[in-house]
Amino acid sequence: MSALPDVTQGNFQNEVLGASQPVLVDFWAPWCGPCRMLSPVVEKVASANSGKAKFVKLNTDENPSIAGQYQVSGIPCLILFKDGQPVDRIVGYVPENVISSMLAKHVA
Repeated sequence: MSALPDVTQGNFQNEVLGASQPVLVDFWAPWCGPCRMLSPVVEKVASANSGKAKFVKLNTDENPSIAGQYQVSGIPCLILFKDGQPVDRIVGYVPENVISSMLAKHVA
């Protein structure tokens, strides 16, 4: 379904917290309509920022402990991690330019 790789409880530490570049995590669930609408938007931003940041998806139904750890109460939720720390977030469906401008604040 998605061109973005999935992260799970098992690889979150390595793929997100241990990443050398900023990582945008798309917290989503299969039953969430706005999540499915946001997915191609995130993929578009990902291809525009290839090499500057990493983009991954996390299914909140399959990984509730990670969602809980980062207080993800509404989805879709995009959290930008930098040096292993969450530095910014967007909740709900937003247009491409909103995601791009959030990234621009944190990505060189």
